[in-house]
Amino acid sequence: MERFYTASEVSFDAFKFVEYNLWPGAAPGEGRYAAKPAFQYWKPEKKTRDSLVIICPGGNYTGLAYVGDVAKYFNSRGITAVVLQYRVPRREGLPKHMAAWQDAQRCVRVCRLYAEDWGIDPNKIGVLGFSAGGHLALMVATSSRTNSYEPIDPVDELPCNVNFAAPVYPAYVLDDGVDGPNVNGGIGAKMVGDFAFDGNTPPMCMIHGDADEVSAMGSVAVYAKLREMNIPAELHIYANLGHGFVGNLTDGHAGDWLNRVYEWMGAVGF
Repeated sequence: MERFYTASEVSFDAFKFVEYNLWPGAAPGEGRYAAKPAFQYWKPEKKTRDSLVIICPGGNYTGLAYVGDVAKYFNSRGITAVVLQYRVPRREGLPKHMAAWQDAQRCVRVCRLYAEDWGIDPNKIGVLGFSAGGHLALMVATSSRTNSYEPIDPVDELPCNVNFAAPVYPAYVLDDGVDGPNVNGGIGAKMVGDFAFDGNTPPMCMIHGDADEVSAMGSVAVYAKLREMNIPAELHIYANLGHGFVGNLTDGHAGDWLNRVYEWMGAVGF
């Protein structure tokens, strides 16, 4: 199957990655000269695992936050990482997540295309995301049997399901926070209809802070749904933590969440 053009290897803060285009031309619905979404392939210096983590930055579906330190964490443990640069801002006339969801489904497929080249198991691909990226991770994990775009080439014959997921303080999960903070703290709210929870929905590890204006009750609701479906799930809610603690990986309390995700990946075989 055809391989895509890759940019020159780029060095950043003593780490190196290669950037791949997601689409052979313009992304679905985009004009010819629109910015092209891509992903960064972060290869560990000493690969000891055959799993892959796709990382979805947050940013309210209007921008993208820096998540390179998270990619470095997985690389330091011998795990390959991909940082998805999905399309922002939101596309007019479409659901807020649609362009990003198309890019994310395509990213999973392209990663499967390169699995043998990268030395990863195509059945050990996971997704991790923050805030809006956490919502996107849930879209990828729960709705892989729903195509977000029409196939454009043979790559789209590859499956777009992921094998594990770790949504971190996912936004827009409950109907009292469809497009912002939860107005009632998520108490008594229902899950939005974005997520299909189809037969390919994988095990998940939910991470949240109990002082988050994006209520941790969204993660609780997802956890409860997974357990109703008898899908293995883990839930960590940290006391007195608000939104956006991905930026603090050194604090013994806030920074501990990545270790919980790493240990959970081992517990479920990834």
